[in-house]
Formats: sequence, C-alpha cells, structure tokens
Amino acid sequence: MLSRLRLPPRAVLAIDGHGASGKTTLARRLAAEHGAACVVGTDDLAWHHSFFDWADLLIDAVLLPYRSGHAVSYRPPGWVKMERAGSIEVPAETDLLIVEGTGAGRLEAAPHIDALIWVDVDLDVARERGLARDVASGVNGTREEAERFWDEWMAEEIPFLNRHRPWERADLIVG
Repeated sequence: MLSRLRLPPRAVLAIDGHGASGKTTLARRLAAEHGAACVVGTDDLAWHHSFFDWADLLIDAVLLPYRSGHAVSYRPPGWVKMERAGSIEVPAETDLLIVEGTGAGRLEAAPHIDALIWVDVDLDVARERGLARDVASGVNGTREEAERFWDEWMAEEIPFLNRHRPWERADLIVG
C-alpha cells in the first residue's frame, strides 16, 4: 500500500477516519511493512486533554522536531496531569512517521504531512466495533458507560470532521 503513495525519504503519513474505523490496525500494518517507521496515535496526544484541541501539541512537539531531524520525546499535558508513565517517542533515525487517529489529517497539520489516508467505514459498523473494543478492554467501563462515552465522542467528532473534511484531501481512501 505504501508504494501507492508518493513519499519522500523522510516522510509523515497521516491516517484519519472515524473512531473504530481501523486506523490503528492499518498504521501498525504499514509500520511493520516499512520497517523504519514509527506510529504516533492522536489518542495519546488527546489523553486527558481534549478530544480535538491538540493541533499545537502535534505540530510543535512532534511534527516540527521530526521535520528538523530530531528525536521526539514528549509528555503531553494530560500525561503529566494524570502522572501517566512514559512519553511519546520518535527516534531521530525514523524514516516514516505515521500519525494515526481521528483528526490526524486536520487542516492545521496539512502543511507538515506528505500523504493522507482516509479510512472509510459505515458509522453503525464503527459504533459497534468501538463499543465492543472498549467494553472488552475495559477502557470506558460497562457497555452503558461506553455507549455514553461513544455518544459524547460522536457529538464532537462529526462536526470536527465535517469542518476539516480530510477525505477530500486524501491521497488514498481505504475501506
């Protein structure tokens, strides 16, 4: 799939789509295929911060240092506040930085992205996938709690994506 994209030797690939569309799975598969790739998830940037108000974190703390040839070692504000261990790491020798998650193809990041993949999925299918994943992993509690979270998420996700319309700028649409 990477061969279908025109990527420079040191590239940033964004993988965007609705929640539970398969973005993370695709990103991991492409990273394994490439060999010298690193994946950064927007969920990590947004964790205990904001669903979508994290463009500055992505650009200033990840994309600009990567573009300058530097390694990235970043602890987002939510990680510090909630005392989450570790950090987002991108080694300096990374040839392909894959940013995956809803909003990865947002307009503010577009100047820093070499290619964009939109993962297309039916919203009802995505909802069931997301709920099953969240309940199985215990991320958002019981089925009822997960449904409340999903509804809150979609109330922000749909208007956000409709403003940014990443599918219109996608170099490749997969489904």
